[in-house]
Amino acid sequence: MKKFRRIIFLLAILIIVLVSCFRIDRGPEDTLLSENSGNKTETAVKKTYKPYGTIYYNGTDYKMSRSKAGKYGGQIVISTIGEGPKTFNPWVSKDATSSQIGDLMYDSLFTTDPDSGEVIPNLAKELSVSDDQKTYTVTLRRGVKWSDGKEITADDVVFTWNDIILAGYGNTSLRDSVLIEGEYPKVKKINKYTVEFKIKEPFAPFQRFVGTQIAPAHTFKPVVQKGKRYFDSYLGTTVNPKSIVASGAFILEEYVPAQRVVLKRNPNYYAIDENKNLLPYIDKYVILIVGDLNNEMLKFEAGELDVISVRGKDLSRFKEKEKNSDFTIYNLGPNTGTMFLAFNLNTRKNKEGKYYVNPVKQAWFNDINFRTAIDYAIDRNAMVYNVANGAAQPLFTAESLSSIFLNEKLASGHQRDIEYAKELLKKSGFYLDNKGFLHDKNGNEVEFDLYTNAGQTEREACGVMVKEDLRELGIKVNFKPIEFNSLVSKIMTTSDWDMVLMGLTGSPLEPHSGKNVWYSKGHLHMFNMRFNGDTNDVILPWEKELDDIIEQGALELDYDKRKIIYDKYQQIIYDQRPFIYLYSPLTITAVRNKIKNLHPTPLGGTMHNLDELYIDNQEK
Repeated sequence: MKKFRRIIFLLAILIIVLVSCFRIDRGPEDTLLSENSGNKTETAVKKTYKPYGTIYYNGTDYKMSRSKAGKYGGQIVISTIGEGPKTFNPWVSKDATSSQIGDLMYDSLFTTDPDSGEVIPNLAKELSVSDDQKTYTVTLRRGVKWSDGKEITADDVVFTWNDIILAGYGNTSLRDSVLIEGEYPKVKKINKYTVEFKIKEPFAPFQRFVGTQIAPAHTFKPVVQKGKRYFDSYLGTTVNPKSIVASGAFILEEYVPAQRVVLKRNPNYYAIDENKNLLPYIDKYVILIVGDLNNEMLKFEAGELDVISVRGKDLSRFKEKEKNSDFTIYNLGPNTGTMFLAFNLNTRKNKEGKYYVNPVKQAWFNDINFRTAIDYAIDRNAMVYNVANGAAQPLFTAESLSSIFLNEKLASGHQRDIEYAKELLKKSGFYLDNKGFLHDKNGNEVEFDLYTNAGQTEREACGVMVKEDLRELGIKVNFKPIEFNSLVSKIMTTSDWDMVLMGLTGSPLEPHSGKNVWYSKGHLHMFNMRFNGDTNDVILPWEKELDDIIEQGALELDYDKRKIIYDKYQQIIYDQRPFIYLYSPLTITAVRNKIKNLHPTPLGGTMHNLDELYIDNQEK
């Protein structure tokens, strides 16, 4: 056995979302920058400070802090848009807010170093891999406890993988992602602190997937025994916080619907500082649920929030205030998410024999000339200028502009061309009536609904611009911003939508994290979702090609060869246009100066080391 070494393909280390799959993004993170000047604004660059160490103390393998010793007390208040979390069970979560809270309460075995991008120990102490790259051995920290005082052992790891993930409970994205040559990993206990994972073939993404969050077997096992439906409702938003057993730096104290989520310090957390003081330092981590981004900004300016993502249109205002303020603005570099328009290409019937999408609209959306015409009608440059305040770049690819697998040949895309769009529509028999409204070859007027999540003002502004752009083609778009959870339900449950404007978060270091989006049976294959009981299912030829590419890319370990494979998948999506990508912004964050031990990096973000942060109220 040899020590596990990371596979880093390029010297440039980019931002990674610490998840193993794409997640639907509410959107507040879509933050922008028009310039980087001013009094205190800092650009987050790679900062090297001492690596995490492990110290055996009082029967526990503690994780050593990388920052100077702080002091206890105080709270940090952040915000989220919408109605708040849908669940406190991270294995069920399908939205960013629920996942964020789950990440705070349930630690992963391994995480990504915020400086280097390496896979580093977290809840586990060590990861090693065999010479043939098929056997992964995880060694846990000794003496680490759940919040109820019970020790975390190999039994918890084996249970999480075999009885939750691989058994298909909750969100199956991770299970779908680790299906290797038709087989799932074999997970078994070696001893109290050691777990072995065996995979069928060398699998490049597995180094990150193996480090997922772990559930307490002693509380989750009875839940699993009651079946998947019960599991899906477990730790719902009405749960008594005292009943939650967790491993993270913070545990739930209070949830007031539509108002706030309050998490408190976990006294059993397994990290200590240089003076052997237990982390975290802060008493509470509060997430205020705000109605929209404008309300969020007002709360920050009123001192009710400690951290805020700054939109491009608000940057000048923030930078002027920063000069004599109690906060500093940080430039965290390119956003790694993607914002796009998606067509509903579903042509199937549900188990009741009814079409998910009106057959007339099915015909439009499945016409490649129609989709391409929409693409060429979108004025991305206007969005960059008017919505992002110039602090973004047009986006045309499935990989974000910061991805090491970006297909550079497609990155610059094409210019807007209304006349070309009209020509494409004519090829498919569309025509304009004497009032300028578009009709298909059968005389049906072209009209459909466009949804996005209400309260996310950038997306709402983009939606209005899309509506106006398509009006130039004679298309009537009914733009309908709706509450985020309702939007997710339309996409994930009912397939009751025509077009949607939304975003996804993912990893710029590992394209396979998007398997749940591009695989034909993937959990987030939203443009052509498949449900149990569907009839007349036909996999489109390019969907099948994407299925094959997903498998090829994961089994190939050589970066250059993988790059060729993933260039091809981006080309297919560019040509077929199930998604029409819009633009990619920068991420700018304002943080109160009272928060100490802050080490923002492009990779880790602003508060990746939340357990090390402390409050100094003497600082302006």
